[in-house]
Amino acid sequence: MSETSRRAPDAVDAWRMVAAGRCFEGTLALADLARLRGSLCDPQGTVRYVARFGTGPAGAPEVRLQVEAALPLTCQRSLRRFELPVRLELALGLLRDEAGEAALPPGHEPLLVPADGQLRLADLVEDELILALPVVPVAPDAEVVERTFGPSAEETARTSPFAALAGWKKE
Repeated sequence: MSETSRRAPDAVDAWRMVAAGRCFEGTLALADLARLRGSLCDPQGTVRYVARFGTGPAGAPEVRLQVEAALPLTCQRSLRRFELPVRLELALGLLRDEAGEAALPPGHEPLLVPADGQLRLADLVEDELILALPVVPVAPDAEVVERTFGPSAEETARTSPFAALAGWKKE
């Protein structure tokens, strides 16, 4: 039977949490996630997460992570703020070294646990949110701009700075 903690500690011993079958639920302020904050248009909002430690198929240690957030981003089409809803459900296989990656069950992402066994849940959540960010944020309701960008009529009417040289070539 797993034990659920409402308030998650800053760091947990991954191997002890797997053995105990612990589950942590918590919220994080976007303003507290320094690496993610630079990609957001403002740090307003919170992230909810659930981290369930246990053993998966064939007794492999894992953490099942659920993350929900609305990330405030700047649309690159309209330059307006919009909130990107993010809902992640991941199965992370806990590894002591990189050699164990081949033994992970299908559908599990590798998570290399430091030698001391300590995992910071906030860092784990922040890593997954960073990976969920789009390369180019575009609001779903942004209008597509279809325009060919070429020289304006004024620009084409101007005389080329090399027009005088063309006259010399004729002489």
